[in-house]
Amino acid sequence: MNRIIVCGISGSGKTTLARKLAARLGLPRHELDALHHGPGWVKRPEFEAEVEEFSRGERWVTEDQYHRFLGDLLWQRADTVVWLDLPRRTVMWRVVRRSLGRAITRRELWNGNREDWSSWLEPDHPIRWAWTHHQHRKTQTTDRIARHPEVTAIRLRTAREAKRWLGGLSQKE
Repeated sequence: MNRIIVCGISGSGKTTLARKLAARLGLPRHELDALHHGPGWVKRPEFEAEVEEFSRGERWVTEDQYHRFLGDLLWQRADTVVWLDLPRRTVMWRVVRRSLGRAITRRELWNGNREDWSSWLEPDHPIRWAWTHHQHRKTQTTDRIARHPEVTAIRLRTAREAKRWLGGLSQKE
């Protein structure tokens, strides 16, 4: 595992698992949200070029998202996909808890952006996105796995299974 994509719906734990995988395996981590979101939640013009550049590298871990801009670029370059295919109830609990914490603390996310209560009404807010796209995302991921048989796919269906899998990986010396 040298070029790893962590996939799943919003709230499944992609960023957390990517961070832990990077630390455990000694891989550079590239957070796509940080590369994508400029000030005012506007897409950064350098986004695709930066993803193109890091994904040419021999070792990395990142999240699977932004297909409308990247297509299957990351899937074509990855050797491993770790799919957090968690139940909707788990995802919804996590995404609501995360959004609530972000809205209350007003902590900066990326490039000066902060989540606020008014964004909860937007159709692409992570809570609404996770609820309405849960099944669709599962279907998309299944289709991508079928299109990319050269990529090793690891499907984790519960938080406990993900924790156990991560714990079983050898740490980078």
